[in-house]
Amino acid sequence: MAHETVGKILYDYDQITARAKELAEEISKKYEGEELIVIGTLKGSVMWMSELLKYLTVDTAIDFIRASSYGSSTTSSGVVKISMDTEMNLYHKNVLVVEDIVDTGTTLTYLLKKLQDRNPKSLEVCTMLDKPSRRTTGFQADYIGFEVDDLFIIGFGLDFDQKFRNLPYISYLQD
Repeated sequence: MAHETVGKILYDYDQITARAKELAEEISKKYEGEELIVIGTLKGSVMWMSELLKYLTVDTAIDFIRASSYGSSTTSSGVVKISMDTEMNLYHKNVLVVEDIVDTGTTLTYLLKKLQDRNPKSLEVCTMLDKPSRRTTGFQADYIGFEVDDLFIIGFGLDFDQKFRNLPYISYLQD
């Protein structure tokens, strides 16, 4: 894309934070009285994870993992690479993976298999955005912020070649 331009706002900051609060309340209710390890997928989930953390009322520890199948492209390569792993022991722990967007489901299917091998007590996924029209696996997130159409989504942590992550809203690239 030679001249990237930002499309209309799909979800603004107030909508995003309100949804994060709703989901955090649901997650907190489920894990009431228990510890929860929240693992953010870098780099895209950082802003969404920060919003969720503000509203979680359970004892929460955080960690990060970096896995990708995109590189500098707008389409998934289908090959998942983990370039940074978690540091925490997940054995018999409640684990919530926080993702920016579920597209094909390839990355999360691979990632969850790797995390499941560490025998957590529970393993769930909370994604800010879900793009079911692109799904090539049977993956389904446990908590979904918003569903989006088959557009190249940017903003609120999501990027195109490291640009647009800092937008305080969710939009898309247009030609």
